[in-house]
Amino acid sequence: MIRVYNTLTGKKEEFLSLVSGKVRMYNCGPTVYDYFHVGNARNFIVFDVIRRYLKHKGYKVTFVQNITDIDDKIINRANKEKVSAESIANKYTDAFFGDLEILGIVKPDICPKATEHVSDIISLIKRLMDAGFAYQVDGDVFFEVGKFSDYGKLSKRLFDEVKQCARVKIDERKKSPRDFALWKSAKPDEPSWDSPWGMGRPGWHIECSAMSMKYLGETFDIHSGGQDLIFPHHENEIAQSEAATDKPFVKYWFHNGFLNIDGEKMSKSLGNFFLVRDILKKFSPQVVRYFMISAHYRSSLDFSDKSLAESGKAFERIENCFDNISENVKDLDASQKNIHTEWTNKFEEAMDDDFNTASALGVVFDLITEINSLIQAQRHRGTEAQIKEYISDLKTFCSILGILPSIEDKELDKDLLDLIEERTKARTKKNWQEADRIRSLLEERGVVLKDNPDGTTNWKRKG
Repeated sequence: MIRVYNTLTGKKEEFLSLVSGKVRMYNCGPTVYDYFHVGNARNFIVFDVIRRYLKHKGYKVTFVQNITDIDDKIINRANKEKVSAESIANKYTDAFFGDLEILGIVKPDICPKATEHVSDIISLIKRLMDAGFAYQVDGDVFFEVGKFSDYGKLSKRLFDEVKQCARVKIDERKKSPRDFALWKSAKPDEPSWDSPWGMGRPGWHIECSAMSMKYLGETFDIHSGGQDLIFPHHENEIAQSEAATDKPFVKYWFHNGFLNIDGEKMSKSLGNFFLVRDILKKFSPQVVRYFMISAHYRSSLDFSDKSLAESGKAFERIENCFDNISENVKDLDASQKNIHTEWTNKFEEAMDDDFNTASALGVVFDLITEINSLIQAQRHRGTEAQIKEYISDLKTFCSILGILPSIEDKELDKDLLDLIEERTKARTKKNWQEADRIRSLLEERGVVLKDNPDGTTNWKRKG
């Protein structure tokens, strides 16, 4: 039984999908005006793992993640670079998918773009106006928050309009400072679309409601995103969606914690961020993934080179175990999958508890210790069948977490193979100085050797 923390109810609950055996899931995607930073990456990695685990448990998962390709930030970037907003959005959308692939994140089943769903957005705004929840002023359309009695049920905020007035820039045309834009009237030299209210473009919040309901239905299982989206974005999504349909919008709300630097949330607005593509110049994608899941997804996580280096050492233990397997376990049966051992029970017990990846990693390392011990014991007694079962488990767990070590290309250039052979001869002659020189030369060329008393038995590429 999977138990999940639901932001909407503020407690852990048994996970029961709306349709047996199926999960419909929506995650808020990027606003494509720049390369995404490692704080954003935590969200994409966390919910990639959750999606993988739900599939492991037998659910057919439909995963939708939007692309916000029209927004003030995109327009500002386009104006700064003297290009079109469309060219900015296309450039960074392509970069986003490229970075996702490098990080081993499975591409969403559906990636709707806001600009391709303007007609759906307009239809939803019409429904809100017909139901009396929205009003038009000078070509702008606003949602009237005061008419939605459940406003604040996700964020648990109670609103004092006087205090709210002091915190936000007041638009005197709105009935209340809390009201938010569904449609924005066109401004000079900005992208715009025709609508019943004149030329304009969608507000941010309405985009997600229109696209999620188009592909997942008016009520679906999971909506996820970063903790910073609880208010106002997700709160506003609930209000406009439920006002339009008079149905519950989402059953379970999941939110990941912040990635912090020096105790502050990493964000572009604060300027304390690092781009994913820059971090990947220093650390492998698996190490970045390992770091992101080393703490429970709802807790905050402190980012630093030191913490990534520590994750690198931990991931190296996983790599070393697979090296040990390849050296000592022959004729692994590729068909030996989905074997349910006591280790499966332990791993699933951790993940069933609100997707506790930190505890699940503890199971992985306990299993690695057991596998290494069994491989050592294999020389004295027959444990091959059990080893193979446990290896199958280890592969499954690492695959779910997205940290399965890359399968090395065992083909080396002839000159590198010749160097390894020369070094083997030097070690045979106990010419340790020459052996060390060749080892260093190979490391400079990206090849790390692994020695044992029988000689050089394995190698891997750095990074």
